[in-house]
Amino acid sequence: MHKKFVLIAFLVALVTAGAYLYFTLRPSSKRAVQVFNWFRDPSSRPELMMETGTRCGGAPFIFPTRGLIGFIWDDSFRPGHRHQGIDIFGGTDVGITPVNMAYPGYLTRLSDWKSTVIIRVPDDPLQPGRQVWVYYTHMADSNGNSYVSSAFPPGTSEVYVEAGTFLGYQGNYSGDPNNPTGVHLHISIVKDDGFGHFLNELEIDNTYDPSPYLGLPLNAHVNPDTIPVCQ
Repeated sequence: MHKKFVLIAFLVALVTAGAYLYFTLRPSSKRAVQVFNWFRDPSSRPELMMETGTRCGGAPFIFPTRGLIGFIWDDSFRPGHRHQGIDIFGGTDVGITPVNMAYPGYLTRLSDWKSTVIIRVPDDPLQPGRQVWVYYTHMADSNGNSYVSSAFPPGTSEVYVEAGTFLGYQGNYSGDPNNPTGVHLHISIVKDDGFGHFLNELEIDNTYDPSPYLGLPLNAHVNPDTIPVCQ
């Protein structure tokens, strides 16, 4: 009897854990279905495309590139993964869709960054006095040939750049030529470490919910199903 009770308890715990993982760590199924259908025919849903330079309501940031917002902050692509920013898919080949600055700040491109720049914003428009960083990546092809603007070569540090400035083109660089991403821009709002440096963007706890910066529902817990567009 005791063994049977233990087995039942184990099965209940297993089902509970599985349900937790499914509902909290899965990507939003409804949004994912829409995105994958759009991948098959990017011209099929023009109403879902955001335009470069759009400002949604009174948001401080302008939209940095043309495309469909496929995945948002805290979406999950696999158990344990939490997406740290938003992915904007242009629906074109690599090196075609321009990427522009969403907000003014001081640009840095580390010497080994092939597809990435980061912008220091010394005065967060949502919380004056707080420093934040805006991270843009995937601006290279699958082999690491960079599409970052030649105005910002590797090693660039603290160059002031205005909103709307051209940064590069969307690409599909993942670091593995045999496993490229879809062509898109990934952008995230990164926390400062308190000593004037950016934290590791790969950890969601080191990033902010980008929703209020862009005036869109970009938090997967608040918006679990729909593709965000400016209303």
